[in-house]
Amino acid sequence: MDKVPELVFVMSGKRKSGKDYVASLMCNRIGKHLCSSVQLSGPLKKQYAEDHNLNFEKLMDSSEYKEKFRIDMIKWGEDKRTEDPGFFCRLSTSKNDLKKIWIITDARRKTDVEYFKENYKGRTFTVRVCAKESIREWRGFTFTPGVDDAESECGLDEGVNWDYFIHNNGDQDQLDKDIDCLVTIVREKLCDVT
Repeated sequence: MDKVPELVFVMSGKRKSGKDYVASLMCNRIGKHLCSSVQLSGPLKKQYAEDHNLNFEKLMDSSEYKEKFRIDMIKWGEDKRTEDPGFFCRLSTSKNDLKKIWIITDARRKTDVEYFKENYKGRTFTVRVCAKESIREWRGFTFTPGVDDAESECGLDEGVNWDYFIHNNGDQDQLDKDIDCLVTIVREKLCDVT
């Protein structure tokens, strides 16, 4: 391990729960000079795009392009994880420009959570981003068999003792209150948050 962060927030949540939005709000509140938002899916999608001659940028957005390849990409990623459970975690955090606080925006499996808890003991906090199904549907969620019932979407529904829950149901006051809890941790641990 080359880089050792001072704090790691490992986020998980269902599709369209707003994980990236919450991570962005957290980075803004903590300070972008202190915080890096890290996607585990980024390196997976990049390698998948290279191996299958696809458009990486389109695989990273929330377009229909990504949805066309999602099931095959999930299987491909599972095969890689079977070989080496920490592969995508290591790849995602190997960038040179990571700051002292990492927000992992898209943990999907117990092995993802375990990787960070084992490698960054005492500095990793797990965060579950929750949104009602009706809110997720309003954001564009439609249940897709083979995707929404696969481990990549359900692997963390049970068996994880989450440290914090973020409620992202459209109530900005509640969302701010939940994020304040995490910002307080940063202030207590680092004492130099803007």
